[in-house]
Amino acid sequence: MSTTIQLYGGRKIDIKTGLFINNEFRPSANGSVLTTPNPATGENLATISAATAEDVNAAVTAARTAFETTWGKKSTPSQRCSLINKWADLIEANIDSLAELESVDNGKPVWMARDVDIKDSIGCLRYYAGLADKIEGRTIEQEDGIKIAFTRAEPIGVCGQIIPWNYPIQMFMWKVAPALTAGNTVVIKPAEQTPLSALRLAELALEAEFPPGVLNVVNGTGAITGDAISRHMDIDKIAFTGSTVTGRKIMEAASKSNLKKVTLELGGKSPVVVFDSVDIDQTANWVCMAILFNHGQDCCAGSRLFVQETIKDKFFEVLKRKIEEIEIGDPGVETTFMGPLVSRQQQEKVKKYIQHGLEEGAVCLTGGEQTLAHLPEKFKDGFFVPPTVYTNCKKGMKIVDDEIFGPVLAVQTFKTEEEAVQLANDTAYGLGAGVFSQNASQCMRMVHALKAGTVWCNQYMVLSNAVPFGGMKQSGFGRELGIEGLKEYTQTKAVHWNYGEEISWPLNGTNI
Repeated sequence: MSTTIQLYGGRKIDIKTGLFINNEFRPSANGSVLTTPNPATGENLATISAATAEDVNAAVTAARTAFETTWGKKSTPSQRCSLINKWADLIEANIDSLAELESVDNGKPVWMARDVDIKDSIGCLRYYAGLADKIEGRTIEQEDGIKIAFTRAEPIGVCGQIIPWNYPIQMFMWKVAPALTAGNTVVIKPAEQTPLSALRLAELALEAEFPPGVLNVVNGTGAITGDAISRHMDIDKIAFTGSTVTGRKIMEAASKSNLKKVTLELGGKSPVVVFDSVDIDQTANWVCMAILFNHGQDCCAGSRLFVQETIKDKFFEVLKRKIEEIEIGDPGVETTFMGPLVSRQQQEKVKKYIQHGLEEGAVCLTGGEQTLAHLPEKFKDGFFVPPTVYTNCKKGMKIVDDEIFGPVLAVQTFKTEEEAVQLANDTAYGLGAGVFSQNASQCMRMVHALKAGTVWCNQYMVLSNAVPFGGMKQSGFGRELGIEGLKEYTQTKAVHWNYGEEISWPLNGTNI
């Protein structure tokens, strides 16, 4: 059960196409399959197995057995640390082919997959491996010489994880690394648009010699595979990254099953506020990064820009020039900054929003409905969209209110700091926000005022495996990364220990 994937420069890679359950690749129970295209060309890359509810149940059974017998409380922190580090070493040794595989399945440039996503994922594994022996409880003083109380941080059990298509390898590791470190076992569903790199990661986990059932990969659709994970009575926790609409469905399914613990990292419509004290050239670079990195397919993309009126003309001039200098095209070329979007469906969705912007009266600074005539013939059927900037935007426009998940920037202006805060916070989302100002006091005031789980000051999109990430409002709850991300995969047990006090029975008011 394997297929050969054509990479760049004539290179090829063989990929297992089955479901990875109990350290074996197997077909789905009823033979269901799904296909995945190359976003740059529109051609199909591979056909792989798609899990049914029966397959999910088999994966959960394997994960439960592993949790009770070889992992969970049966493994030591040093054992988990060693295996996770070995896995990281194998990923690093295969980084070039993994990056190309990620690129042909997702559309992002190879250099971005290699130097950002995968290197960060390796760092994520190693960061959490180093925390394996640092999962601690605490003692709580009671009556000296008679009683003691303490807490234990224990693994939750079997964790169902559902990840998105925008960062397939990185989101895989954000979920799996802390879960395994804490002693949990995993059943993970990659996005149906980008299933291939997860299968390769499973092969490398097998090579690293993880015990059977510790990691299980069940590709499939959200409606079947994702729903089966959300509703499964023997899954103890579910972690999801994706849209707010789907997050609500997962919460509902979890609540109607066994009230499993849920963490959600959901959508965003993040504001970037630019004050007139900034270095315009440098700030424009960060604004481009905020909206165009990963083609704007990012939950914390800075898709709403607020520029102080006193610098708007100069700032718009510089921003337009910088965006039009971006190279769009072949993901295999090191100078390419933007490749195609992930799918035909996503391309059509973003193009509709670009059309809405024109219809609703926004002014197109660059991009819009232009065609990318420079693309080579082999990419003519690819899922490319030009980066687009609209000015004269206002609340009520679809491009201002909705999460587009593409390279479309809605720009508004403001006069005062108070107005900037009001405009920035006027959204149902609260994942990220950016502030650009050379006034430190102003930055700190904005940090306090903005309602977002992450606030960047004079930078954007910069993350660290040691720093927690997550949302407020309809951008979800719970945290990934950092110590906080590890705690999401543990549960606290309190212990009261009596070693000196005797009681009389039956109790009454004189012998308590």
